[in-house]
Amino acid sequence: MEKIDFIKQNYEVVFESENIYYVKLSEKLVNDYLIMVNDPNVANKISHKVRTYTYEQELNWLNSKLEENALCYSMIEKNTGEYIGNIEIMEIKNNIGELGISITALKQDRHFGTEAIKALIKYAYEELNLDGMELNVYATNPRAIHCYEKVGFIRDGIGKTEEDIHMKISR
Repeated sequence: MEKIDFIKQNYEVVFESENIYYVKLSEKLVNDYLIMVNDPNVANKISHKVRTYTYEQELNWLNSKLEENALCYSMIEKNTGEYIGNIEIMEIKNNIGELGISITALKQDRHFGTEAIKALIKYAYEELNLDGMELNVYATNPRAIHCYEKVGFIRDGIGKTEEDIHMKISR
């Protein structure tokens, strides 16, 4: 069976970009989610309070996201069928979506972040009719900051804490 058929039979593809399928969150990926969130090199980029999650906690997170119909998608590499990470519009205020992204350590530095952010922005504008996106990034995460700037985000002051940078992009 071809990878594309396997992916489409096992996951609900919501949208896609050149190298990535964006699929609805799935219980089939809980072990992949756990590996990512429990990796200290990933966890310290997405939370100021790094901790270890159990399978049950991750399953509860998944079920809560599914219940609220969250705009959170798992990214699957088209060529390999492997899990890349998750990307999400965490909340929408005044028609501006808040972007969140996490990529597994094994898939970092391969330009998946840039591609995914561009794809999510396109999806947000074309399918959700949003006016812009914003995000908060740790000032200690220069790779992420570079990625966000590369796709057009500009710095817009302090983020949620003094250690964060707020960034935004508009149509």
